[in-house]
Amino acid sequence: MRRLLEIVGLAARTECGQSNTALARRSLPRSWVRGAASLALSALAAAPAAVAQAPLHDNQYADADIAYGAKVYAARCVTCHGTQGDAIGGVDLRSGRFRNAVIDRDLERFIRAGSPAGMPAFVLDSAEMAGVIAYLRNMNAVDASVATGDAASGRAVYDGKGGCASCHRVGQTGSHVAPNLSDIGAVRSPASIERSLLDPSSQMMPINRPVRVVTKDGTVVNGRRLNEDTYGLQIMDERERLHSLVKADLREYTISKTSPMPPFKEKLSKGEIADLVAYLLSLKGQ
Repeated sequence: MRRLLEIVGLAARTECGQSNTALARRSLPRSWVRGAASLALSALAAAPAAVAQAPLHDNQYADADIAYGAKVYAARCVTCHGTQGDAIGGVDLRSGRFRNAVIDRDLERFIRAGSPAGMPAFVLDSAEMAGVIAYLRNMNAVDASVATGDAASGRAVYDGKGGCASCHRVGQTGSHVAPNLSDIGAVRSPASIERSLLDPSSQMMPINRPVRVVTKDGTVVNGRRLNEDTYGLQIMDERERLHSLVKADLREYTISKTSPMPPFKEKLSKGEIADLVAYLLSLKGQ
């Protein structure tokens, strides 16, 4: 590219009569110069487009980098952010979206500079930085602390001994009483899914907390919220009936932090739980 630009500059000086006779005699054939100039200008025009189309971050990260990054995260980050990356209010590292960073270079600068909100600046070498970024980008898909079993066997547990379909739904099959699990493997980590099976209340999202409402005419509705705003809410009750209620018409509105889902640590063996985790991880909403 640099050589082409030098040629274009030489041609321009020759065309403008700014060169002496000897330089003019040494100038390249006019057709060759014009071709080189056209190529150089085409390359310059294409450069911004190439930059604009560059991916926000690498589509593939080396497994070794991810594994190493998990160790760096455990040593340097877990105290504040927690093992699941959600220990700080308003921050969910597993989401893959970062308030102050879009591309990997942004993320690196943020980690090195720290944040006025309280995050200190970190001094990491190149390998540590590459590893922790790779881990953060893949945090929702990897978790070395949880053993997963066989997804096919896990589906049998889901449909049979676990009785999961009596409350949950996958695709077009199952109940609407409990949250839809069709994409659970894309939004929850292995550890989070395992804890949901062993201690359901600990992993319950706020919107999924069971509610009890009593209307002014005495009607009682128990179920799970689907939507809520300042003036109203929608509830799916225990018989899969949808209720749209106006808050001004309610006499009582109670939200429980205890999940109605029973823990499986006594009902299922460790192998069955591992298989069930594997099956749930395979559900990506596709």
